[in-house]
Amino acid sequence: MRAILDNLWRQTFPPVPESISDEFAVLSATRLQIQSRWLSLAMFLTIPMVLYASMPGTSPMIRFGVPIAVGSSCLICFLALIKDRNASGSAELARKFITESAVFSATICVLVSIWCLNSWFNAPPEMKLFYPFTLAMGSLTTIYCLSTVRWAAILNIVIGIIPITALLLLTADRVYMSAAASLTMVTIFLFRMITQQNNQFIKLLLLRREMQDLANTDPLTGLHNRRALSEFLEQEIATNKSEGGFAIALMDLDGFKPVNDQYGHAIGDKLLIEIAGRLRSACGDEAIVARMGGDEFAILVRHGSSLESATIADYALAALAPPCHIDGHVIRVGASVGVAEWPNDGNTQEALFETADRALYAAKAEVSGQHDTVRRKNRSDPKKAT
Repeated sequence: MRAILDNLWRQTFPPVPESISDEFAVLSATRLQIQSRWLSLAMFLTIPMVLYASMPGTSPMIRFGVPIAVGSSCLICFLALIKDRNASGSAELARKFITESAVFSATICVLVSIWCLNSWFNAPPEMKLFYPFTLAMGSLTTIYCLSTVRWAAILNIVIGIIPITALLLLTADRVYMSAAASLTMVTIFLFRMITQQNNQFIKLLLLRREMQDLANTDPLTGLHNRRALSEFLEQEIATNKSEGGFAIALMDLDGFKPVNDQYGHAIGDKLLIEIAGRLRSACGDEAIVARMGGDEFAILVRHGSSLESATIADYALAALAPPCHIDGHVIRVGASVGVAEWPNDGNTQEALFETADRALYAAKAEVSGQHDTVRRKNRSDPKKAT
């Protein structure tokens, strides 16, 4: 029984994948904000008709107080939504707006249900269907506007549709029972449409996230690619103009080409994957590692990171110090690293890359000079050459 209830709960309230939860909240809030604006205006404009149709036998508080309270709330809501267009500015604001909208709609639905049920009991037979019709139209429209917030839509069904449907069924009148059956079928159809729309919405967001990941991920190593690194750099420059700096390190492997020549490109690819994993583990959450292409990598040390720009090269080189064991081969590779700091080494992305590139090639030239010196010494000393 527990398994059945759990399955029913998951079907009714399927969880939004964590990877798209923020995007889902923002898009839901955007859609809800636009539709709620005009729903509030429409409900406000129906209040004069509701007051006109109120039954004399109902208490003044129910007859006039509730419609006026609902109309005033809807007008205030409409004006607030016209003025404030920033509810979906961030995931946090979006979730807050969704919760406030759900609570507001449920409150309005309670008030309208109270008015409707009280008016029903005081209305003559020829007027009774007006109240279920008015409540149903308002509730179904609200439920549709809340379609991306499934729990709020279900709450409005429970408050606005079920009580009046049950009342119609209990009358044992064929006309009222037929109206209840029609209302039930429309509600079921609407809920089914909401469910399918939500599922498609989630699938589209997952597909978009997958496409974004493919566009920003190096297919071989799984690291960020040059495009993703460029976006991170732009974010850092935009958000750190009045704060501390950050650093970018470019790293080029030394001795990688001989690996491809000696062992083949398949081994070379596995070596790049191994190096990518080491760099990612060494930096953790303190820096962003990207593959720029070929055997060149980049490390972005963001503002506030515990890593320092002065030591990032040591971190990278230390990660490559142990030999790599690839398909039975023991392979050693080194690297040259060039570092550029913002804003001292450049105020733009292009300037930072240019400075880091110059530092990288200076480091490579130094390593190459050391190798040439060793080779000359070896040639002059036959014992060392062997």
